[in-house]
Amino acid sequence: MPVFDFNNTTSEKTEGKVTYEVFRSFSRTPSPKDPFLILDNSTRKWAHHSWGMFTNPIKGTTFEFKEEDGAFKADILKIDARFTSLVKWLGENHIHVRLSGEYTAEGFSVCRIREMAFGEATKLSAEDGFLQFMIERLLESDPPEEEIEDDDREETGDEMKLTSIQSITDFLMCAGRTLPENIRIWSRRNLAVARSNEVTPEERRHAQRALSIMLNIQWKSNYFDSIDPVQARKILDEELYGMEQVKQRIIETIIQINRTHTLPAYGLLLAGPAGTGKSQVAYAVARILKLPWTTLDMSSINDPEQLTGSSRIYSNAKPGIIMEAFSMAGESNLVFIINELDKASSGKGNGNPADVLLTLLDNLGFTDNYMECMIPTVGVYPIATANDKNRISAPLMSRFAVIDIPDYTKEEKKTIFGKFAMPKILKRMGLKEEECVVTDEALEVIVNKYADTTGIRDLEQAAEHIAANALYRIEVDHVERVVFDGTMAEEVLG
Repeated sequence: MPVFDFNNTTSEKTEGKVTYEVFRSFSRTPSPKDPFLILDNSTRKWAHHSWGMFTNPIKGTTFEFKEEDGAFKADILKIDARFTSLVKWLGENHIHVRLSGEYTAEGFSVCRIREMAFGEATKLSAEDGFLQFMIERLLESDPPEEEIEDDDREETGDEMKLTSIQSITDFLMCAGRTLPENIRIWSRRNLAVARSNEVTPEERRHAQRALSIMLNIQWKSNYFDSIDPVQARKILDEELYGMEQVKQRIIETIIQINRTHTLPAYGLLLAGPAGTGKSQVAYAVARILKLPWTTLDMSSINDPEQLTGSSRIYSNAKPGIIMEAFSMAGESNLVFIINELDKASSGKGNGNPADVLLTLLDNLGFTDNYMECMIPTVGVYPIATANDKNRISAPLMSRFAVIDIPDYTKEEKKTIFGKFAMPKILKRMGLKEEECVVTDEALEVIVNKYADTTGIRDLEQAAEHIAANALYRIEVDHVERVVFDGTMAEEVLG
């Protein structure tokens, strides 16, 4: 995907004069080579850090530099489509800013804007850090499909949250069409309610809260960058022992993403006995995709309202678990790990929670009762786990590619205990490997003791018990090392 697409530009016209070109950029890190604004410097050279203000860019499309010998205007030559609304708003509100950039063949290339307050100069918003927050949001956005016609210290907007009506209003003005259209329309409607004196204070409070939740989420497109299959395999090998068929299926999914740059049409369903590492596989996939993840435990959800939220007609109304997951992640692209999907069909409230999942899994959009808006879900990748896939309804099963995860063999359990579980526990307890030694005889006893249980959770607990016993003897009995044979292992584990 190109950073600049100068073949897809439009011209802004005022009174018959072409004043600037709008280009579509996908750059996330602006620099003099990838600027978001280019100003004319043919009549005067501007300093690397120059301050001034945009002068009504709807008509003049210029920036007025404040120099020691006076004020000088420079035409805007080119502007990133994501920043047209922000620049227009800065000009309309006469906000003093400092531009940082460098000379290029095309003009003065601006790669940073910072607010400057002089005397009674207007602040951007009641919230500190709004401008940096706004710029970071715009840089993380994809350019709109249609252009809108109408000090060196690094600053960051990471701590900025949109909560006040003023900051929400400013954000909507500056974000423009970088927001999904339905969210833009929804936001304007809710902002009108939040500012209205014709509705109850409760309605205003709910509208403002919903706006804050919605706009603090970075709404991203469904485009995914390529993933290195070698690095993905390395992560899988770090997290999982064996499971070659499982790893192969995941790598195949990665190759598919690299070809289409979108998520697969189906999520993953990991089916197998308890304790076989299904959740571990899901976390590994989220790590490979470099996405935040959230979990839905279907065994604890017995009412669809827990997922869809409650209506604003109630004073204690709130969003559902799914919307809260978006809010916690801070972005719309994330991995939903749905634990115990085979327990999702036992609704005890006003419906079946499993039916709610269908809309989420279809990636067509999800409606939360509190938000009263269709939430885009094109960037959601669902990964479900189940002990018994036969208990999952056919409609739910049809939304997943199923990966069966078998139980571990006896030899695999020995390897997992000796090379993974035990070393991890020793490291956590601060013990050296030579201080706690498990002989082959002891290992045989341990694995045989849990031969009738599925998974490796019992083995991990056994490793914890043995390591704790060794630590006790070293600290209390003052021995240098503890070597566990079969008899000692039997005694410790009972």
